[in-house]
Amino acid sequence: MIILVLNCGSSSIKYQLFNMSNGCERLAKGLLERIGLNESILTHKPSNGECYKVITDVPDHTTGINIVMEVLCDQKHGVIKSVNEIKAVGHRVVNGGENYKESVLIDNDVKKDIEACIELAPLHNPANLKGILSVEKLIPGVPQVAVFDTSFHQTMPDYAYMYAIPYEYYEKYRVRKYGYHGTSHKYVAHKAAKLFGRNIKDLKIITCHLGNGASVTAINKGESIDTSMGFTPVDGLIMGTRTGEVDPGVLVYIADKEHLNVTGVNNMINKKSGVFGISQISSDMRDLETAADAGNKKAILALKMYAYKVKKFIGSYMAALNGTDLLVFTGGIGENDFSMRKMICADMEGLGIIFDDDKNNGSRGKDITISRPESKVTVMAVTTDEEFVIASDTNYIVEHHTI
Repeated sequence: MIILVLNCGSSSIKYQLFNMSNGCERLAKGLLERIGLNESILTHKPSNGECYKVITDVPDHTTGINIVMEVLCDQKHGVIKSVNEIKAVGHRVVNGGENYKESVLIDNDVKKDIEACIELAPLHNPANLKGILSVEKLIPGVPQVAVFDTSFHQTMPDYAYMYAIPYEYYEKYRVRKYGYHGTSHKYVAHKAAKLFGRNIKDLKIITCHLGNGASVTAINKGESIDTSMGFTPVDGLIMGTRTGEVDPGVLVYIADKEHLNVTGVNNMINKKSGVFGISQISSDMRDLETAADAGNKKAILALKMYAYKVKKFIGSYMAALNGTDLLVFTGGIGENDFSMRKMICADMEGLGIIFDDDKNNGSRGKDITISRPESKVTVMAVTTDEEFVIASDTNYIVEHHTI
């Protein structure tokens, strides 16, 4: 079965094409950027071919997905002969609310639920829905599957996901912690358990998905029991441009002093904060580390704050789990930034973490154990593959539905 995986952002479309008939063969992947702007850029990479770029105006997601399908079928750069070879489409959907604990086949009710969750994920769900509706127009009748970022975290107990605000706001608006990055956390937890040679049902695992967006999850017996992101993806860790957890009184105070409305506050906490806001240099760790090496004090501060916040969440989740067997780093930073991994794991011997500097140093983009043999907690860097999970879920659900 040929499956197209789509991850639609507000102005971008990430895609991968898989052939599930041979296990899970990745045929091509690509990224379309600057949707709605002049000179949109499509970067397409067949698995067995050279990278190919297209620069053209892409006014909307339907046009964008149509261009993606055209390049997938292109005689020179494509990997299939016709869009009719695509038998299913899997979509990353950021928020499914409380309704979905698993991935689902998309029907009218599912689309309505995704739309209803737009107010919970206003930066993501609208684009996710646009992708679904665009596929309906371009290849009508092809089954589509929604894979929710929030579904893995639906196993959290109520005392972990509720906020200490008037209960009526949960009843009226479903204000609670939802958590995100669930697809990645679930995938790397299972992968790490397999690499460790143990059944995930017998393990206590902490997974750290560290990228421009970042979160930590506590996993007991294969189930999420707590996670750092909350009602929105702004909560928890310091991120590229997001605040992470912050005293809400600070927001009220700044809004009053700076005369900010709700839109202004939202812009500040989502786009102007995080390591970018602290350093006033960049949201990219590579830029910050270069500046820090040159002695920039704000860059040094941003890196220290980032590592300290991750360390604190790891410690708190060790307490919630009553111990930890595996600590797993993943995501763009978690997989590649060995300096940040070292900063986070420094001075944690009291919690059973004995870090191996030699194994860690220089290790990028591969599955590796980075703790010493005598460490009570095994520390790993594990590569994530959310698209693989989406393709696998889509394949299973479509085949099961056909039966």
